[in-house]
Amino acid sequence: CFFRKGKTPRRPPKKPSSNQKDPVGVYCRVRPLDADEKESCIEVISGSTIQLHAPDGLKANRNGEFKETQYSFKKVFGVAVSQIELFEEVARPLVADLIHGKNGLLFTYGVTGSGKTFTMTGCPGQGGLLPRSLDMIFNSVGPYQAKRYVFKTDDKNGMETQNEVDALLERQRRENQPSVPKTPSSKQKPEPEFGDMIKPEEACKADGVDEDSSYSVFVSYIEIYNNYIYDLLEEAPYDPIKPKPPQSKILREDQNHNMYVAGCTEVEVKSTEEAFEVFWRGQKKRRIANTQLNRESSRSHSVFIIKLAQAPLDADGNNILQDKSQVTVNQLCLVDLAGSERTSRTRAEGSRLREAGNINQSLMTLRTCIEVLRENQMCGTNKMVPYRDSKITHLFKNYFDGEGKVRMVVCVNPKAEDYEESLLVMRFAEMTQEVEVARPADRPICGFAAGRYQRNQAFKDELSRKLEERGGPVDRDVPSGINHLPPLPPCELTNPHDDVTLPRLIEALEKRHRVRQMMIEEYNKAADMVKAMLQELDSSLISKDNFIHEQTSKLGEKEKVIHNYKSEIDRLEKKIKMQEHKIDILQKTTNIYEEDKRSLQVELETRGQRLQRELCEKRRMEQRMQGMVTDTQIKWEKECERRVNAKQLEMQNKLWVKDEKLKQLKAIVTESRTQGRPEPPPRQTQPQRPSREERVPAKRSASPSPAPSTARRKPSSPTPSTSSSVSVASCISVWEQLAAQDRRQAHHSPSTTPKLGSPARLVRTRDVCWVEEEEASSPSSTFDTATPVRPLHRRSRSAGGEKWVDHKPASSLELDTVLQPIIPNAIKVSVPSEKVLSKCDKYVLTHQEVASDGEIQTKLIKGEVIKTRGGGQAVQFTDVETLKQELTTGPSRKRRSSEGSPNQGKERTDGDWTDVETRCSVALEMRAGSNMGPGYEHHGYPKRRKP
Repeated sequence: CFFRKGKTPRRPPKKPSSNQKDPVGVYCRVRPLDADEKESCIEVISGSTIQLHAPDGLKANRNGEFKETQYSFKKVFGVAVSQIELFEEVARPLVADLIHGKNGLLFTYGVTGSGKTFTMTGCPGQGGLLPRSLDMIFNSVGPYQAKRYVFKTDDKNGMETQNEVDALLERQRRENQPSVPKTPSSKQKPEPEFGDMIKPEEACKADGVDEDSSYSVFVSYIEIYNNYIYDLLEEAPYDPIKPKPPQSKILREDQNHNMYVAGCTEVEVKSTEEAFEVFWRGQKKRRIANTQLNRESSRSHSVFIIKLAQAPLDADGNNILQDKSQVTVNQLCLVDLAGSERTSRTRAEGSRLREAGNINQSLMTLRTCIEVLRENQMCGTNKMVPYRDSKITHLFKNYFDGEGKVRMVVCVNPKAEDYEESLLVMRFAEMTQEVEVARPADRPICGFAAGRYQRNQAFKDELSRKLEERGGPVDRDVPSGINHLPPLPPCELTNPHDDVTLPRLIEALEKRHRVRQMMIEEYNKAADMVKAMLQELDSSLISKDNFIHEQTSKLGEKEKVIHNYKSEIDRLEKKIKMQEHKIDILQKTTNIYEEDKRSLQVELETRGQRLQRELCEKRRMEQRMQGMVTDTQIKWEKECERRVNAKQLEMQNKLWVKDEKLKQLKAIVTESRTQGRPEPPPRQTQPQRPSREERVPAKRSASPSPAPSTARRKPSSPTPSTSSSVSVASCISVWEQLAAQDRRQAHHSPSTTPKLGSPARLVRTRDVCWVEEEEASSPSSTFDTATPVRPLHRRSRSAGGEKWVDHKPASSLELDTVLQPIIPNAIKVSVPSEKVLSKCDKYVLTHQEVASDGEIQTKLIKGEVIKTRGGGQAVQFTDVETLKQELTTGPSRKRRSSEGSPNQGKERTDGDWTDVETRCSVALEMRAGSNMGPGYEHHGYPKRRKP
């Protein structure tokens, strides 16, 4: 046989996929429950949504609550949906696309025993998706099928064409070779299980079939078992002694980058029954087994491939165009995936366990590929999709790259035992819907005029009709159907010498011959006329073909320009996306910088306000410190002046006392010498001490003079005027008694009596001695110098009418001490507030801390509440009082430096300040109302009272 075979073409680049994308169509079908099952875990909510709820006894989450989940699909088919309704919605669009030159992939997915095989194959009276797809294909392209072996496979996933003579020789050659599997004939009786699968009223047909093309259908059936591919239609010679296992097939890539099974048997079928028979022949070889969950569980993935070869007719519309480049091959793959199962439920062992592991592994690879595709499309990544990890994904990777539509039917079993497996299936199915597949590009249009087949059929019908009308034979060479010839006369001969009948018969035959010749001439004229018309039509068709060819070339140029524009548009779109991405990044960076700027501005304003407040506070502190420095300077100037005056007065008094002693000693000496002598005339008066008016008046201190007190003053007794002087011993004894009395008073009330060592006290004591002497000498003399009096006790300011805020934190400890701070008219709070401070004038904080000796000491920090300019309140601390406990380990009374001193009557020196009692008698205070902040003021001199 001879058929047209061209040279091996170069490997063309992969066709660019269309920019338009369609999501994977996912449908859900719910299987009805068995008779012995009552509990259902799946509920159909709407036509596109189902709800899964955990069955009784199964808790879906850790909290012990039942969790209900809903999943959405393109469409949900309930238990009452028939096979024809499922086919019309799911498979019919794929079959129509196959007839119109596009590829398709349809596979069923679900748990074992969920009805996948029934959905794909069906049963008598309820044909599944596969038999209905075959029936629709043959109903659509049946009248346009080419004769057997006109299309021939080239074993490289392509098709070749040959003429009818070569096809006839090929048919005879194959029929004469018994080793070659014989192609089943359509006259054979189909299998009884498939004979009545489809009812006549359920037959369907595709619209818009290209009548100017010739078609041929090829089918192949493979299975993927343990990740190996086996051909179910392969006829291997059977050896009963030593049977050979089936040989696995390998996957290869054709010149269009499409994957196919190398060496797979492809059978050409011409009818639905013949295709059913081929399918059943391979179905009987498929591996199934009985498990705990399914009596006939599929142990492999089965793939039924329907290839539709299409080639355009020539210009006459009579024969197939012998050009391989014009032959298109499209395929529809119907995949019945094996169900995922858990070995803990099936209790599989040995080979069944290995089968289950391979099935689950291949399904897991399918899930992984779907997840990576989804991630690449949604996140813009470019991760490698692991198609090669499994044969099932490697075989169909072209469909996910844009070679055809992909649809999936998810079958679920609503019984409670399959709840967890169904949950995983639902999640995978919902994720698969998010994957988008590029829409395949349309095939190029042939350059011949449309309607060639119809014109050829009309010409044949018209020619047959005319031949039948003229009585000629229905043949191309001899016309038939000539029924209008003159009738023959009676041909009965009664005499051999009859001269009437024979001439009459000869005349009738000659007449019929002339009529026949005339009809032949008319027929020839009509044939010539038709040939002329055909030639004109051919010339017009040739001119139109040339015009179409020119337009096609122009169209090709335009397509190139459009392709260039598209590539430029794609480049610009990528550039735009890149620029948009950069803009987004810059926008985010700008937002971050603006937020930083706002935060820095707020911080700058806050610090500026704080700086202003600190500057104001600094100015106030400077003014306050200047005032305090001025006050302190004035105070110390006055104090220094007072001390200088007191020292001067003290030195004058000392000199006067010495002078008086010398005078008295002189008088005593004089009296002793003049004893026995006559008394001299009496002097007028005793030389007196110069008066205060005559002496330089000493400057008084700023402290107020104490009020006169008679407690320290002895009652003056009048002395005789004849007395010349007061004895020195009497003055010294009086002075010593007063000093001892002062020491006793200072010992009993150290906080109220000033120390004897102070110059002012010494001055006042000497004044008393002098006044007594003056009074003894002159009763009419007056007491001009202010006498020392008992100082007044300073009343606590908290005892007045002010209100106090007693701030005592909640963490304070209650101490069982005898001395407890009691503040009358106080508001006790644990946390002070502005409202409480606005009602009070004073503030006291109780603070507890551990002293150096380990005991707890309590500090009462006092302050004044001052109203601010802004209407608030501020606290200025003015005083601190400390309450401390000590352990008495023994009599540790310290001896005062004054005790046991032989000089009891002498004045105290500066060493007296080292005595604890003496030092404690000196005030340690912070003046109320001072302009200074909280702190301590230590005074090394007795406290002075304000006037």
